[in-house]
Amino acid sequence: MANRPGTPRLLRELNDRAALDLLVGQGPLTRAQIGERTGLSKVTASQLLSRLEERGLVQVVGAQAGGRGPNAALYAVVPSSAYVAGLEVGPKGVTAGVADITGRIAAQVTVDPNGSDNPVRLVHSAVVKACRSAKVGVDRLSAFVIGTPGVVDPRSGDVQFAFDLPAWHEGVLAALRTDLRRPVTIENDVNLAALAERAYGAARGAEDFALVWLDRGIGLSVTIGGRLHRGRSGGAGEIGYLPVPGVPLAVGTARPAPRSEGVTESTSWGIPALAGGYGSLVGADAVRELAHRHGVAEPTAVECVRAAAADEDGGGAFLDELASRIAYGVASVNIVLDPGLVVLSGQLGRAGGRPLAARIERVVGRITPTRPTVEVTEVDGAPVLRGALHAALEQARDEVFSAGA
Repeated sequence: MANRPGTPRLLRELNDRAALDLLVGQGPLTRAQIGERTGLSKVTASQLLSRLEERGLVQVVGAQAGGRGPNAALYAVVPSSAYVAGLEVGPKGVTAGVADITGRIAAQVTVDPNGSDNPVRLVHSAVVKACRSAKVGVDRLSAFVIGTPGVVDPRSGDVQFAFDLPAWHEGVLAALRTDLRRPVTIENDVNLAALAERAYGAARGAEDFALVWLDRGIGLSVTIGGRLHRGRSGGAGEIGYLPVPGVPLAVGTARPAPRSEGVTESTSWGIPALAGGYGSLVGADAVRELAHRHGVAEPTAVECVRAAAADEDGGGAFLDELASRIAYGVASVNIVLDPGLVVLSGQLGRAGGRPLAARIERVVGRITPTRPTVEVTEVDGAPVLRGALHAALEQARDEVFSAGA
């Protein structure tokens, strides 16, 4: 659009989109408020609102009292003008959410695989169930974004490798698009968590930051200049493979098959896990074992970290050693990219809260030339799902808000 001549039609498109984005973010608003915040004249704002009403994108939702003369009409985006679906895929289930164009989540459901590993069948079932709960037809969905662990090729958009989802492989994207008959995007799950963090969480407005994901898997997402850095092949952020002192090297070709080299069984999650590398230091099994050695005897890693953060007198030594382990990964990122801000996310990261974040910040500041700020995620709910819905909404708004302008 930037290279098109400044025709009246283009100017109308730009003004319409600016007003719609404003109403989504700050509405409901009066005509005068829209004019003031977009810099448009009253006449132009009135013409704009008339166009958007005719297109079924905005509606009057009330009136603002005050001042002389009649009350001013309040305008808002019509929620039902479009719907989107976001999905989070894991080895133990698929969670799907449906949101209207304003971002309001109309439904969220989780589907148990029940032994099935067919990606198309699982996604289809989750989408249908979520749409039924939201009372929205599948044919009304404008965009789908699916978050999955593993490497997603940034050129083809297809899954190249997902360690704990072996059925997700090249060709799945085309099959999903054929089945759903709608635009489908697959994105790495930790990248989606970072999108959610930048939109709603601790990295709001940050142009450069790194998100460290400590959960069922170990991951990293890097945002540089406001854009996700995926790497040439989509492998940027697979920090679980990072070599660290004192533990075996991870095997890049490891696959969760019987007796596969480089694979172990996670007793915490009950699924295969990558053996060796950074993940063997900060994975749930290793964290729980470390906690128990320090006398923090909760049954799960997440509960151990939460208990230690709540009682630093009793759990401080455990948090100190855990922070030193996590700092290996954070320091590596800080030395190479100097992001300035690092956000801890995932269940383990959230459980550690500020006590863990502060310790990591101190350790990294001591062993690297610069000291990043380390924060804890501020995203409510499921970060991957929130990120998937956010990405789907951006796609839908680009399509719906620009069409027919």
